[in-house]
Amino acid sequence: MPDLRKQLGDFNSIACFKAVVTGIEDALGEKATAIALTSAGRARGKKLAENLGFIGGSLSLDEAAQKLHLALGKEGTRLCIIEKIYSEGDAIKVYTSETVCSAGEPPNSTRKCTFTMGVVWGAIEQLLGKRLKGVHTESVLRGGTHDVFEFTPLE
Repeated sequence: MPDLRKQLGDFNSIACFKAVVTGIEDALGEKATAIALTSAGRARGKKLAENLGFIGGSLSLDEAAQKLHLALGKEGTRLCIIEKIYSEGDAIKVYTSETVCSAGEPPNSTRKCTFTMGVVWGAIEQLLGKRLKGVHTESVLRGGTHDVFEFTPLE
């Protein structure tokens, strides 16, 4: 796909993205903003997964991790780095680093990775062909080595 803007290209700054997030939080409140950003992320993730060829179990989690790493990391949109994706029981765990949501936040910030987790969530749902529940279980802002997202099937 060609650049979306002729001179500036496809990217804007984290500072601008975070200003959008905090502005929406000021207008709608933290909970409504989290719901909206997660939903927007899931829609983006599903579309991305379709473009990457994720069709209900057609790829292994390792293959999906590699494709998402390229699409979302340094060679792609720079949303985050996908370090690994693996299953643990009925849960899928995704380890990420350098997430746009955690960037620039002070230590012990309560900020959650809403949009970033949503993108990964939508992609994993598309990959597995089923609805999932997502939770941000570990944060680099609160002592974790990664931002970890855990997805479990909805019963």
